[in-house]
Amino acid sequence: MVKKQSSMVLDMRTMFHCSIVMLFLGGLATLSFYGNYNQELVSSNIEVTLSTTTTTTTTTVTSKSNTDTADIDTNTETNTNTNKVAQVFDHQRRLKIAPPSITETCDVFSGQWVYDNKSHYPLYKEDECPFLHGDLACQTYGRKDSKYQRWRWQPHGCDFPRFDGKAVVERLKGKRLLFVGDSVNRNQWDSMMCMLYTAIPGEKKLGVGLNRTLYTFRSNDYNISVDYYWAPMLVESNGDDPSNHRLDHRTIRVKSIEKHARHWVDADILVFNTYLWWRLPIIKLLNGPGSLLGGPNQVYDEIDNVRAYKMVLETWSKWVHTNIDPAKTKMFFMGLTATHSNAMDWGGKKQQTCYKEKEPVMVDGFWESGTNPKMLRILESSLSKLKAKGVNVQLLNITQLTQYRKDAHPTVHRRLWRPLSEEQKKNPQRASDCTHWCLPGVPDIWNELLLAYIFPTTESASQ
Repeated sequence: MVKKQSSMVLDMRTMFHCSIVMLFLGGLATLSFYGNYNQELVSSNIEVTLSTTTTTTTTTVTSKSNTDTADIDTNTETNTNTNKVAQVFDHQRRLKIAPPSITETCDVFSGQWVYDNKSHYPLYKEDECPFLHGDLACQTYGRKDSKYQRWRWQPHGCDFPRFDGKAVVERLKGKRLLFVGDSVNRNQWDSMMCMLYTAIPGEKKLGVGLNRTLYTFRSNDYNISVDYYWAPMLVESNGDDPSNHRLDHRTIRVKSIEKHARHWVDADILVFNTYLWWRLPIIKLLNGPGSLLGGPNQVYDEIDNVRAYKMVLETWSKWVHTNIDPAKTKMFFMGLTATHSNAMDWGGKKQQTCYKEKEPVMVDGFWESGTNPKMLRILESSLSKLKAKGVNVQLLNITQLTQYRKDAHPTVHRRLWRPLSEEQKKNPQRASDCTHWCLPGVPDIWNELLLAYIFPTTESASQ
């Protein structure tokens, strides 16, 4: 009996000890499980939320000694464990999403002109721009009033960035901005050159090359080039001589663009236009090798100007699609501009023009008779087709905003390339330039709009 009781006590002790061992082992297993689980959770959080922190730490550690590395690693681990909950939930709050550009949310070309003698207009003075062409320097050549310089373009329901010379210069560093087209595009180039002249520190130079078809405004210190290339019809034409092109007809080689275009390919920003030279009703299409300037061997077809304009834009579009990488080069096409040569359009007298006009037209939607809306639609269609092929050429539709500004042309207040005849002196209306624009003036607004597209606010936010 005693032996049996001893055996039972022994068995109970054995079971008790075994139970303790099992509980101990189970506790270890549980602790191991939760330890691994927490470690995986922390590791997952770090991987998702601290990729930037980890990269920064690695870069900093590389330049440190081994002792500093150990200290940094320990601190990083401590901060991660302490702040992991905040970091998991705060990273979205800290993420900055760039706002959309004003050009994406607003039609900056729909608006009105507002007289504003308290704003920053004019952006410069004539005498501050020594390279300004005389045919645009209206004050220098006798215009007494200056109200035309102080009108601000105000889009409906929004605004656009006003010119900041210092900021533009910084962002144009190392770039070539090239204007290509007729004399209105040269007018815009003159405006851009004058806007930048006082903003760019140091020496600036003006160069002329390629038989005066290429003008270059350059700052070597900032490696900035703002150029203009004379190609009034984009393709080869009888107007290609920039000094001798007063002709009563238009002749083109409708598919020949390479002679001009080979000088455009290295630009970072391209700004095209062509319109003035298409206003004659008939265009001659040269067939064969004959001279564009006429002669016995010239064989040509005559077609209407709208059809010829469309054909040339097709040639230009093919060249752009083949030769320009839109990922490297920004491209723009300026809309048509008004020619205020018929005062009857705004209630004036017959045979009068923009001569002595000192106020804009204030009738919303006004459209002068010299601007052909069919050509604007053709231009819009051509750019839409290019966009469908992955090539974005942004239209700057300045057409409507120029319609109102009958007051802003040089008229007779300009450098004259040949003396006025006695008849012109008696009737200055007929000698008035109602096509180009005094500077400073309306083209400065075009360039402010252009710069808003070249350097949108989304780019500023991302840099």
